[in-house]
Amino acid sequence: MADVKQRTVLVVLFDGVQGLDVTGPMEVFSGASRSPGVSYDLRTASLDGGPVRSTSGLTLMPDSSLADAPAPHTLLVPGGQGTRGSLPELTAWLREHGPKPDRLVSVCTGALLLAEAGLLDGHRVTTHWNYCERLARDYPAVRVDPEPIFVRDGRLATSAGVTAGIDLALALVEEDHGRDLALNIARHLVVFLRRPGNQAQFSAQLRVQTAKREPLREVQHWIAQHPDADLGVDALAARARLSPRHFARAFRAETGTTPGRYVDQVRLEHARRLLEDTADGVQQVARASGYGTPEAMRRAFVKTLATAPAEYRRRFRTPAPRTRAAPPAPRTRTAPPAPRT
Repeated sequence: MADVKQRTVLVVLFDGVQGLDVTGPMEVFSGASRSPGVSYDLRTASLDGGPVRSTSGLTLMPDSSLADAPAPHTLLVPGGQGTRGSLPELTAWLREHGPKPDRLVSVCTGALLLAEAGLLDGHRVTTHWNYCERLARDYPAVRVDPEPIFVRDGRLATSAGVTAGIDLALALVEEDHGRDLALNIARHLVVFLRRPGNQAQFSAQLRVQTAKREPLREVQHWIAQHPDADLGVDALAARARLSPRHFARAFRAETGTTPGRYVDQVRLEHARRLLEDTADGVQQVARASGYGTPEAMRRAFVKTLATAPAEYRRRFRTPAPRTRAAPPAPRTRTAPPAPRT
């Protein structure tokens, strides 16, 4: 639905900022503003109003200094190498002004700056996977979730690395103006409408280590390609040509997880993808994902995602793909009419 209210989005700039953390969300909001009845006033500002140099060497010229910037509806703090060091003046500005906007957003390691300003205390947040441990260690009052690509906690929204900022911006546009507009922007940018916020930063295959030995790597690939197969330890050990005990010990040593946990991750990921992208029934999804029954799949979803499969589909289902029209029925040849006599 259209909302004619103008929302000012202020993006904070600093030396060492990640360029895509800035331009990705701005392209989303800018694309939305080209639609009738939609208005995002995009502003950028640095501490002194001077140009900043991004991590890629790109020089960005802000609209103003932070002191002269308008009060924003949405304050967005990007990440980049510049967040790794001490920025006391910027931190002080964020501490004073961060509580005021309707929405406070960080992309990637921008969460480090918000945490240093005390703005994340008591909140559930995320950041780039490589900095989640540091964020949790240095700021114990912050509840860090390393899994999702973005997290909403009241007025606070935090996202994982770089492209996750685009996913989060699309979600904010959808919140402001509806799914259809977000979909149009995503199509224009040639990205997904939005990956669900609780989608993991890594797939099951990337989340664990790849086994060093070829037989174990083959088993990992087999599991991913056949989630509905018999994936018990005995069957997988036979495929690796190892004893079950030796297989389980070697798999854990080389991947960092047990065969059972790895299978659970792959099956859950496969089921989520089918629920998001297909119209297959819950029973069919459960069978294709190796759960056997809808109830077994439901237990796995509730345990890991705290939601049932049907509710997960309702929230995260992508628009139904077009189905091909059925071919026309073949014409039957009829006999010509008999001549009149």
